[in-house]
Amino acid sequence: MAVVSFRRNANSLHGNGRSLIMYIDMNSYFASCEQQLQPHLRGKPIGVCPYEGPNAVVIAASREAKAMGIKTGMHASECKALCPDFIMVPTRPFYYRRIHVEIMNILRSYCDAKHVIPKSIDEAIVDLTHYTYVYKDVMALAQQIKEDIRTKIGTYITCSIGIAANVFYAKLATEIQKPDGLIHITPENVDGYLSHLKLTDIPGIGERSAQRLNRAGVYTTIALRNASESLLRKVFGGVVGNYWYYRLHFKEVDLYTSDYKHMSAMRSLSLKNRSSYEALRSMLISLCTWLEQRMVKQNVFCRELSFYAHYYNAPEWKVHIKLLQPLQDAMEMLQYIEHRISEYEKYGGLRVLRNDMMDMGVVVGNFIASDEVQYGLFDNKMQADRLRKVMYTIKDQYGKNMVRKASETIESGQMKDAIGFGSVKDLYQSIDDKMFNNFLLEEDKEMLG
Repeated sequence: MAVVSFRRNANSLHGNGRSLIMYIDMNSYFASCEQQLQPHLRGKPIGVCPYEGPNAVVIAASREAKAMGIKTGMHASECKALCPDFIMVPTRPFYYRRIHVEIMNILRSYCDAKHVIPKSIDEAIVDLTHYTYVYKDVMALAQQIKEDIRTKIGTYITCSIGIAANVFYAKLATEIQKPDGLIHITPENVDGYLSHLKLTDIPGIGERSAQRLNRAGVYTTIALRNASESLLRKVFGGVVGNYWYYRLHFKEVDLYTSDYKHMSAMRSLSLKNRSSYEALRSMLISLCTWLEQRMVKQNVFCRELSFYAHYYNAPEWKVHIKLLQPLQDAMEMLQYIEHRISEYEKYGGLRVLRNDMMDMGVVVGNFIASDEVQYGLFDNKMQADRLRKVMYTIKDQYGKNMVRKASETIESGQMKDAIGFGSVKDLYQSIDDKMFNNFLLEEDKEMLG
């Protein structure tokens, strides 16, 4: 079977004014989902965390928590100091994915699936360029989408919607008015919106970029918009400067999707996760198994493998491995990593899997499509690789725990399901298909954290 491809490119440098983009940005998404699902949390300062404990890090704060100064990345202990009424809520990723699917289905009810592009778990683009005769009033359409979300999902799930001729300004519009915002930026009103913003309020402009612009004599967003293409090339370096010039003049350079270049699995470790060598090794097995599942779903094998670990009392430890033979199997990944760890420890290095470990991660990359993998004449891996694909097909149809590998039974539930704000490609069978990856929508009752 061929690799699942997500490539799509609808960029345009014509700037003819006919393009129409809607950007949907969910407000305080994980926290809002929890408040919708658990009514007793509504109106309270909550923070969604990977696990419960004073060292747990907030990955999403509710509006009430944000009003108290609580921000993403803060430790639970810091949040409690700022707000004694702060409530820590453990993540439930399968619920957030299910609600994401409901939101995508609402958007897809207004246009073809290929014109709805999920950018992350809480953001999506709707390309309405081919629907301008269908929807004469795009602001009314946006209001209807908001109403659909309220009535079909819940009143605590809100979004900010931005509308413009390109993705850049549509996304900027969602940043200007939160929560539950709705703004349409046009060439006629853009300067009015920009005049109230700092350079660092612009998506993609950080402190360093702002400093470079300042050195070139650009201090305001209006000056940025009026900067020449040659000046922006000097500030940002070559083609990146061209892209900024195009964005600022309503041309499209951001309406695309791409295939995976790498996949990663990382977990912050609770006290229980790092309580013993066996617990840490089980976590490593779980990370490898998670990447195996992702590669099987995407019909790819990896040719490069990395492992890293961060510690409370020591520098990072990491290793990068170039593989002679492409692989997909979790236990093969584990063997390569453990071999490198053993070599390091054999020659006097500190033990890698130890109880002061803060987090660990595994990364795979340099992919090759499953049907392009070359097997040796007497290689028995072909049968094992086919069996692995069959196993995940059964999991999809009958439940993820209906059939299990031996590696999944070693301290099963050691690795709690996790979710980030990045790509959601794993959730989709293909970008143009209405089918979703049921494996990720199923609750795993054995996940203990």
